[in-house]
Amino acid sequence: MTDIHIKDFSYDLPDDRIAKYPLIERDTSKLLVYNKGDISHDIFRNITAYLPKGALMVYNNTRVIQARLFFQKESGARIEVFLLEPHMPRDYEQMFQSRRMCEWKCLVGNSKKWKSGLLHLCKGVEDEGNDLDDINLQVERLDDSICRFTWQGDISFAELLERVGELPIPPYLNRRSEPNDKITYQTVYARIKGSVAAPTAGLHFTDRVLQDIDAHNIEREEVTLHVGAGTFKPVKSETISGHEMHSEFISVKRSTIERLIAHGGKAVAVGTTSVRTLESLYYLGLKVRKTESTPVAHDGEDEPMFEVGQWEPYESGETTVSSVEALKSLLSWMDGNHLDILHASTRIIIVPGYKYHIVERLITNFHQPQSTLLLLVSALIGDDWRKVYDYALTHDFRFLSYGDSSILIP
Repeated sequence: MTDIHIKDFSYDLPDDRIAKYPLIERDTSKLLVYNKGDISHDIFRNITAYLPKGALMVYNNTRVIQARLFFQKESGARIEVFLLEPHMPRDYEQMFQSRRMCEWKCLVGNSKKWKSGLLHLCKGVEDEGNDLDDINLQVERLDDSICRFTWQGDISFAELLERVGELPIPPYLNRRSEPNDKITYQTVYARIKGSVAAPTAGLHFTDRVLQDIDAHNIEREEVTLHVGAGTFKPVKSETISGHEMHSEFISVKRSTIERLIAHGGKAVAVGTTSVRTLESLYYLGLKVRKTESTPVAHDGEDEPMFEVGQWEPYESGETTVSSVEALKSLLSWMDGNHLDILHASTRIIIVPGYKYHIVERLITNFHQPQSTLLLLVSALIGDDWRKVYDYALTHDFRFLSYGDSSILIP
C-alpha cells in the first residue's frame, strides 16, 4: 500500500468548478449515484431512494469552532493563531468550559515574526462597537506549536471564541469568512464543538431530509470525530508512504455500538470522517481482543484512550474477525471498564487495497486532486473513481466543501 503514487490520483479541477458559496436550499444540491458501476444523478432531497429500508445511517455530529484568532505585536505586525486541538486541558468539553487560561496546539501564521512575548488581540473594523477591552485576551508561545491563552472576566473559552474568533472556511474558497458562513458551514445536526473544518457531506441534510429518512425506517446514529487541519493536508510526497496523518479525536456512545451490532456490523456512512470513525472502531475492537493490549491514558485523565495508528490496518495482516465480533469485543471491554462513551483517537489512512469492514455505502462530496480523501474513495470503488469524477465534471457538478454530493454503492 505504501508505494502508491499520489500522481495517479490527480484530475483537472478548474477553479470555476469549485463552489465558493452554498446553495440557498441545501437539499437541492445535485446527487451523483454510483451503483456497482452504473452512474446517474438526482437531487439530494431524494437520497432515501438509494438507501435500503432498515439500513443504519451514521453521521458526524461535530461542530466547527471559530478557530482563527488574530493578534498584534507592538510593531503592528499581525499574527494569525489557528487552533488545532486542546493541549491543557486535553478534554474538549473541559477546554471549552475553561476560564481565564488554557493551552492549545496551534498553527502560527507569520511565525518568524513572533518567537516569544505576549501578544494582544488584534482589533479590526468588524470589532467596532464590540468592547473587547474587558476580555483582554493575550497569547504567549510556549514552543513551536503550543500557545497559552489568558483572558479576564467570567467568560468561558467557548464564549470567548464565539465573540472574537473567525470561522475557518477552507482556503481554496479564496475569500474571508462571512456572517452567513456561521450557519451554512455547519450541519443542521452539529452539536459537539471541536472541529476546525466541517464534515461537508453533512451540509446537504435538512430537517426535511432527516424526517424523510425516519419515515423510510432508516435508523440514524451519531458519532463524533473532530476534524483537524491534517485531514485536508496535501500529500507532498511522491508516494503515500511519506505522508503523515494527524491524530483526530473520536467519541462513540455505547448505544451506537449496540446499534451497529444489531445491524450486522454494517452502516451507511455520511462523509469520510464517519468512515474513518467506523473503520477505526473495528481496529479498536481487535486491540481489546488481544489480552496483552493495554489502554493508553491521556496525561491527567483517568479514562483510558486508544489510538489507531496510520498503517495499523495494513500491518495487522489478514484477519477473519468479523465486524460484529470486533464490535462485541469493544462493547465487552467498555462494560468491564464501566464506560458509556468510548473516547479514542485515530490516524487511520484508507488507501486502495484497504478492506472495508463496517462501511457498505458512502455519502460524500467531491474531493481535491491528490488528496487522502480521494484515496479513501478509490479504496471503496476502485478505479471507477475516475468515471465518477469525469461524470461530475461533464455534468456541471459543483466541487469541494460547498459543492454537490454523491452516494457510492460498491
